[in-house]
Amino acid sequence: MQVSEMTIKELKAELEKMELTAVSEELLAELTADSRKGVQQLAKRYQRKKQRVAQKKEKFREMKQFEDDLANRGYQLIGGVDEAGRGPLAGPVAAAVVILPEDIWMPGLNDSKQLSEAKREEFFAKLQEEAVDIGVGLVDSDRIDEVNIRNANYQAMREAISNLEQTPDYLLVDGEEIPEIGIEQRRLVDGDQRSVSIAAASIIAKVTRDRMLVEYDQEYPEYNFVQHKGYGTADHIAALEEHGPCPIHRYSFSKVREAALGEDYYLFEEGLKQADSIDELESIAASVKECVDLLSEFELKELRNIFSQRRQELR
Repeated sequence: MQVSEMTIKELKAELEKMELTAVSEELLAELTADSRKGVQQLAKRYQRKKQRVAQKKEKFREMKQFEDDLANRGYQLIGGVDEAGRGPLAGPVAAAVVILPEDIWMPGLNDSKQLSEAKREEFFAKLQEEAVDIGVGLVDSDRIDEVNIRNANYQAMREAISNLEQTPDYLLVDGEEIPEIGIEQRRLVDGDQRSVSIAAASIIAKVTRDRMLVEYDQEYPEYNFVQHKGYGTADHIAALEEHGPCPIHRYSFSKVREAALGEDYYLFEEGLKQADSIDELESIAASVKECVDLLSEFELKELRNIFSQRRQELR
């Protein structure tokens, strides 16, 4: 490339055709030495690109140290475990386990939260092709309400492990250890930023769950799940207040519970809690039955629970 004989436009077009690895240090030095400001700017741009690529490679090597150390100790099937959707007000919690080949080379792989949606989708496709094995577990909002989000998270992780075709001999887990699995494991705080296997699992879990929420958006368009994926954004809270919860909302979460309970519920709740005899309690319960059309299934369920608890206390 004869830099001095080419226009800036020609240089730019020629550089865009080249693989970044083909842009040598000698060429960058020649561009930098050119007297034209536009050419010097091109040199700076490609220097930054090469630096970013180098940083991603170095970051990947750092994040692979846990897996490399375990491989050196004789472990062959090392799985990374992570979840997505622990905090949202709606939708399932998803967990994934990813076993990567020992020679995996995927610079740029990182915690799903650090990547754009386009990059997550790109890595999702790559992982489907290159991973040794992938397992996914999903626990819906009803189960979350039943056992609480922490236990639902554990359940999703155990399901993800059981959905693998091969049983891992060691697990690297983001955050906290998984109970009742019978596999050696190590928890890593911020593991999705420190381990390539956990980062891979974070991407699989996140993309899987996000795609589900996009589908739910077709069924419940008033909540705009496609935009916030069930998280408690201002728009989501406003939609909850206007429309009330839908079947995929997590009623055990305070914001959803507040939106689900109306004035009639609170009147009956107060009466049940203040009743000082079984006769009074049953009288209020009879009033609830007369007003059943004014209450949602969730409200009725909550009132039944309060009734049962108070009945035990008053005996």
